[in-house]
Amino acid sequence: MGITNELKQTLKRLRLSGLLATLPERAAYAKGTKLSYTEFLELLLNDEIQRRQDTAVERRLKSAAVDIDQTFERFDWDAEVTVDREKLRDLLSLEFIGRKENILICGPVGVGKTFIANALAHSACRRGHNVLMLRASAMFKRLLQSRADNSYERELIKLISPDLLIIDDFGLQRLTGDQSGDFYEVVVERYGKASTVITSNRDLQEWMALFDDQIMANSALDRIAHNAHQLIIEGESYRRKKAPKR
Repeated sequence: MGITNELKQTLKRLRLSGLLATLPERAAYAKGTKLSYTEFLELLLNDEIQRRQDTAVERRLKSAAVDIDQTFERFDWDAEVTVDREKLRDLLSLEFIGRKENILICGPVGVGKTFIANALAHSACRRGHNVLMLRASAMFKRLLQSRADNSYERELIKLISPDLLIIDDFGLQRLTGDQSGDFYEVVVERYGKASTVITSNRDLQEWMALFDDQIMANSALDRIAHNAHQLIIEGESYRRKKAPKR
């Protein structure tokens, strides 16, 4: 099938340029299978719908800063770690996002906390949710820098607005006064409006000691834990076992 410049311009004006890549192939298929005009049109439009969906997923994954290799399809269900696998499979439904619930994933280094968080983020992006994943240290650094250029409110909105916010490696060290306030603001603004996933090497009971202001800490942690699913992972570091033998 020859594609004229007029057809290219028409498709461009209609924002259907994506059809050009497969149009000759689809036209040959339609001719060979004797599709009607309406069937041919439906085939082309379904191609465009799929292309736009794929593009949207790629855009959400990029915006979310997700590791695209860490998905539940690649999760090692036979790993020698102790975790409530039934609860984990239930969380895969992502119904917690619709209910505006949180997830707290706690356990020692290397047992798969970040992998699970990434996998949840990846699944949420594919389901059409807006997601943001970042390390706690990176979140606090962004907010600190935003104070210097007077963009704090704008940066805070970026953390508050996603359907799913994932804060990885929370609690590696004690929080400063500003960090305590920042964490409180993020938690309070998202409470009851969107879901938050937090991974940490510390048990939830240890989080209170990370804050200088115990009243602020109690207020923030009460909101986080109120409607949270707690996923505790125990076992030997998976990364250590996979490390090359010397």
